[in-house]
Amino acid sequence: MPHAASLADTLKKELGIQPELIRGGGGIFDVKADGRLIYSRHQTGRFPEHEEVLDGFRKLQPDQT
Repeated sequence: MPHAASLADTLKKELGIQPELIRGGGGIFDVKADGRLIYSRHQTGRFPEHEEVLDGFRKLQPDQT
């Protein structure tokens, strides 16, 4: 779970989000927010770059203008 823990730390530092890590099996690595899929390792075949996930969360946030 080093990838997940590192990403969770980044989400907390950058966006103030406290993620819930759920241990899985079979290489599953999904990132979800409010029931919406942000990233799926199954779909891409690789672990995400932190910025990819951060961008996904930013798109969910209301426009701050």
